[in-house]
Amino acid sequence: MDVYTLGEAFAVVTSGRIRHEHEARLDVAGAEFTVAVGLARLGHTAAWLGKVGGDELGVRILTALRGEGVDVADARVDDAAPTAMLLKESRPGQAARVTYYRTGTRLTQGNVPTDRIAASRILHVSGITAALDARDAMHAAIRAARMAGVTVSVAVNYRDQLWPDLREAEEVLGALACSADVLFVRQSELDLVKPALTGDREVIVIRGTRGTSVRVNGVRHDAPSLAAPVVDPTGSADAFAAGYLSALLEGLHPADRLRRGALLTAFAVSSTSEWQGLPTRAELPMLEHDG
Repeated sequence: MDVYTLGEAFAVVTSGRIRHEHEARLDVAGAEFTVAVGLARLGHTAAWLGKVGGDELGVRILTALRGEGVDVADARVDDAAPTAMLLKESRPGQAARVTYYRTGTRLTQGNVPTDRIAASRILHVSGITAALDARDAMHAAIRAARMAGVTVSVAVNYRDQLWPDLREAEEVLGALACSADVLFVRQSELDLVKPALTGDREVIVIRGTRGTSVRVNGVRHDAPSLAAPVVDPTGSADAFAAGYLSALLEGLHPADRLRRGALLTAFAVSSTSEWQGLPTRAELPMLEHDG
């Protein structure tokens, strides 16, 4: 397995103002979901571990992942709780209003296949999982990766609605970031993970329209963002992580890793879905010479 990841997946219902709308669009999504799909579309092997409800939404999530070539052999179905859902209300001239109906990831340490993680090249986790009820499972996965010499990739993915106590967020996310060999952090998240910004790890800083940077072996590399029509920026950082990890797996130069991350970001933001617009290997050249 090239990349093993675990986390939350949920249904996404998009509409106008829900009290007036009669139609809505149904999709599925999740931070680690997007990373796994992005990697699989580029020809890498990726596995996703999570729990979904024993309902039609849970079936849809697993069907979508299987259809994209993601290994879901370790995924769990929980008949005792429904699949989580996100409601996104779009209003003209305003940012979309997002409401989560979360049930948590419900993963336990016993769900973590340490042997499969040990046989992977990269373990990818995020701060969203750390904020939910799967922190012990996530740490068990990181320990398994560390013991086996597997590269640990962490996306901070700070969500303020999941962290009512900012001090707890700094403590938990700072420790999580320090466990990373490869760390993805937005410019706005840097103060949360200050202890992890030194050392030998690769710290990739995502600055939105101002591009990205990474420091490798003491040398800083930068890449601009790519011009693309922005339909929905949700999930753009996860698309970037998929592109960067893809290039890392292939041993590409750090600047080329940033470039591939920017490419996947441009594809992702031009779609109404967090993941459906992600490119296949054959589609990558469509934007490679733009910008």
